[in-house]
Amino acid sequence: MKRFFRIIIKIIGWFFVITIFLVVLFKWVPVPFTPLMAIRYFEHPEEEIRHDWVPMEEISPALPLAVVASEDQNFPNHNGFDYEAIKKAIEENKTRRRARGASTISQQTAKNVFLWPQSSWVRKGFEVYFTFLIELFWSKERILEVYLNSIEMGKGVYGAEAAAQFWFGKPAQSLSSSEAAAIAAVLPNPRQYNANPASSYIQQRKGWIQRQMQNLGRLNLE
Repeated sequence: MKRFFRIIIKIIGWFFVITIFLVVLFKWVPVPFTPLMAIRYFEHPEEEIRHDWVPMEEISPALPLAVVASEDQNFPNHNGFDYEAIKKAIEENKTRRRARGASTISQQTAKNVFLWPQSSWVRKGFEVYFTFLIELFWSKERILEVYLNSIEMGKGVYGAEAAAQFWFGKPAQSLSSSEAAAIAAVLPNPRQYNANPASSYIQQRKGWIQRQMQNLGRLNLE
């Protein structure tokens, strides 16, 4: 029994060492691949994986503003968890058929980079842990940079540069406000929706996101 507990303690110890090492490493090093990319590769081997990492300086300021306006308007202010949004989601889900989520950009980044997409209490627990770590070791700008370079933005399309080239035939640096809003509009289900040409539903979402972008004005991540 003592030997069993020693093994468990060693496993837990190595888990902390390895996960903290990876989080610190990705504070500086581009994330080359994510678990979701691997899963999609085996699910859809016919799809080409498009993923080109670019620094934040080579992404149009309109895109980070659009995804914050669309996904997590309190991103600059929270510590990784938006407790008001969580509380609101719990209340609304009591009367909704389809559950409303309250994941922040930090939580989505933790999930995209370190975990698998299927929802479960185990994954949620790991998501809380990795969200805490990236908020501890990374800046808000770095979290958003990793998010913009890792998130799925179409079938086989990952990150801002690949999305800009795939949907609009231009680099991420050249995206207009309207184009950035269109990409942000498909994020709830990027395998179902198209940023270009956009359906009437995506056009409506894009218009709402552009209005939210105007209300936010600019991002202050310091």
